[in-house]
Amino acid sequence: MNSVAAAPMLLVHGGAGVIRREMDSDTEHGVRAALAEALRCGRASLAAGGSALDAVTAAVAVLEDAPHFNAGHGAVFTHDGINELDAAIMDGTTLRAGAVAGVRHVRNPVMLARAVMEYSPHVMLAGAGAEAFAREQNVVLVDPGYFRTERRWRELQVARHRATRNEPVDHFGTVGAVALDAQGRLAAATSTGGMTDKRWGRIGDSPVIGAGTYANAACAMSGTGWGEFYIRTAAAHAVCMRVAAMHQSVQEAVEAVVNQEIPALGGSGGAIVLGADGTFAMPFNTDGMFRGHIGNDAEPHVAIWPDERV
Repeated sequence: MNSVAAAPMLLVHGGAGVIRREMDSDTEHGVRAALAEALRCGRASLAAGGSALDAVTAAVAVLEDAPHFNAGHGAVFTHDGINELDAAIMDGTTLRAGAVAGVRHVRNPVMLARAVMEYSPHVMLAGAGAEAFAREQNVVLVDPGYFRTERRWRELQVARHRATRNEPVDHFGTVGAVALDAQGRLAAATSTGGMTDKRWGRIGDSPVIGAGTYANAACAMSGTGWGEFYIRTAAAHAVCMRVAAMHQSVQEAVEAVVNQEIPALGGSGGAIVLGADGTFAMPFNTDGMFRGHIGNDAEPHVAIWPDERV
């Protein structure tokens, strides 16, 4: 932790892989509004003296409730036509972490992940066991129909059709947040519905500590993209250890992993990364990435396309 803490800062993302030609104006407006709302909500928590953990929890919950992103209410469908949700959260100061995978009734998986971290002796819970714990902790459960959106249902039909023709399926996404609070503490959180048409209980990088989500005293990262490659490179841990142990800037560290190592293996995606000194980076190697940040000016700065500076 720095002797002089940097100003509080919050970054969010709503997923990489967005394609410009598939984005209509109404959807783009809704996405930008939801990102701004998440930033304001997380910033309000920081301004009220809340921790970085409080800020990322609040911001990710807003994105989970929005239908525009592949998490919570807007989650994609599995091959069997259901929604299976994953999430993780991590405290950079203590290295405590919590994660859930394959839950089907939890309205806000990030809240259950935090409950796992704070009220269980474990780091990751999955499936029916995770939902049993959710009931014990009074985490809000909903009917699975809550997660259905017609857009995601149509995407499943397209994905099934492409699979029969051995064509690639590119509908995946994530939401996440990283924060730095007034005490210099960092935290990261990520939530996702996984990959469209996923099978066999597939779990991606988002709930895997060190892959899609990681925070330590020097750095916090939430990733988004093709999860298998983030797992194989231990991407979030690799980035933060470059910052903590190799003293690279957050830009240098994430560039090396997200824009070099992962593409070299055949993967793609993006990330949001925040350092304890308040510096940050939001790189991606796809057509676009839903992203934004908010700092001392208390104004949300959001972007989607590569030519937008935030």
